[in-house]
Amino acid sequence: GRKGGIQASPDASRAAGYRESLRHRSANPNRLEALGETVEKPPRHCVTVDVVLFTILRDQPHVLLVRRKYNPFEGMWALPGGFVEENETLDEAALRELNEETGVEKVYLEQLCTFGDPGRDPRGRTITVAYYALTRPVEIRAASDAAEAEWHPVRKLPSLAFDHPKIIKTAIDRLRAKLEYSTVGFQLLPKRFTMSELQNLYETILNRKLDKRNFRKKILSLDLVHPQEGRRAAGAHRPAQLYSFQLRQMRILDGQIV
Repeated sequence: GRKGGIQASPDASRAAGYRESLRHRSANPNRLEALGETVEKPPRHCVTVDVVLFTILRDQPHVLLVRRKYNPFEGMWALPGGFVEENETLDEAALRELNEETGVEKVYLEQLCTFGDPGRDPRGRTITVAYYALTRPVEIRAASDAAEAEWHPVRKLPSLAFDHPKIIKTAIDRLRAKLEYSTVGFQLLPKRFTMSELQNLYETILNRKLDKRNFRKKILSLDLVHPQEGRRAAGAHRPAQLYSFQLRQMRILDGQIV
């Protein structure tokens, strides 16, 4: 004979499944009942932006940091950044926060990465969209919720709030990689520069020496710079030819510069 006892009818099985579904729905705080339909309630996550702004000072890469005025991490150094407002894009939020906290504007800005580890912010689940930015040396001023704003050498950073050491390392790696196949590094140079200053920029960021003759030959072959009137003295050497960047915007190259 048949084993397993009496089988439930298909209608009874469907009813039991429906009751179980209702039980799970009522136990889920993220569900709302509206017009007789169950609507999923969005989870309460916050979105912020953080900006890693680089410049070159005293022949070394520096990053702009702000000292936090309020908790969490009151008094600690951190990247400029904050919460994204209701009616602004991520890029707009990054530029606004950078300007509000440091007074810096009109920089080269590029989206870097998203960081969203659950415990990265003690205030609650916060997902941040990180940017890296480049500028020539500019005047800075602390404002908004920043008690101070200062340039810090990349090789000697203080203790940082949140997961900002991880964000800065990611930004440095991206800048080094992109320096090899694009003109992004020119955003850090003055409008007129010598070939030695350009090579020093590459060596400083890449943290390695480059052959002077090969570097000069490669740069000139790419038609990225053109000579300018005047020369600049550099120590005991004879005055060097000045150049300017020929393109108005960053460009991805077919090959590598270095």
